Amino acid sequence: MLLCGPSGSGKSLLAARSGLPVLRLDDFYKEAGDPTLPLVAGSSDIDWDHPDSWDADAAVAAIAELCRQGRTRVPVYDISLSARTGADALDIGPTPLFIAEGIFAAEIVRRCRELGLLADALCLSRGPVKTFRRRFLRDLREGRKSVPFLLRRGWRLMRLERSIVARQTALGAHACDRDEALDRLAAAGTGGTGVPGARGAHAVRDVPDVRDMDGVADVQDTRDAQEPTPA
Repeated sequence: MLLCGPSGSGKSLLAARSGLPVLRLDDFYKEAGDPTLPLVAGSSDIDWDHPDSWDADAAVAAIAELCRQGRTRVPVYDISLSARTGADALDIGPTPLFIAEGIFAAEIVRRCRELGLLADALCLSRGPVKTFRRRFLRDLREGRKSVPFLLRRGWRLMRLERSIVARQTALGAHACDRDEALDRLAAAGTGGTGVPGARGAHAVRDVPDVRDMDGVADVQDTRDAQEPTPA
């Protein structure tokens, strides 16, 4: 299950609370100093929201290995350093469905479908203003980049959000809100998705029905209510 959407749309939170194993695709960012990193037009800032800032080949290889063997090695990436700081083993056990989430997940929809690995592909969207607020507070809290960089990036992404969602849907992801995403996760877990090219063989034995998980439906709104409003 590929889960994409604009930065700050709630992908990681939804994936973490789904009860399914999660592969963090954002850990496959390239490192600072890589000569192939793109720049924001008219700026010296690295464009970390451009697909060329990400290693799609390594991400697809990790997904394929998880599907074949149920385990793989994944990089540990520090966004504040723009660098890989190590590697971890990811073992999903016998569960035949897992979530691979990240802002570039839509870039590999076609490849995963052609390899017979895709159960479904979702693009989570919450609206530009709400996404801007959640993204800025998260990035500030985690010290991901400098405040001026976060403000420049946040303003640019807020203006581009509708085009980002349009691109990801054009690449094969289904745009939806949190509740529909939960429904489609549950459908994929029972092999019930009607998505063209989806793996009908995903007759899941031990995957929980995410619609029945306590707190999932309200967890994002609760977090929003608890976050302070920026001055």
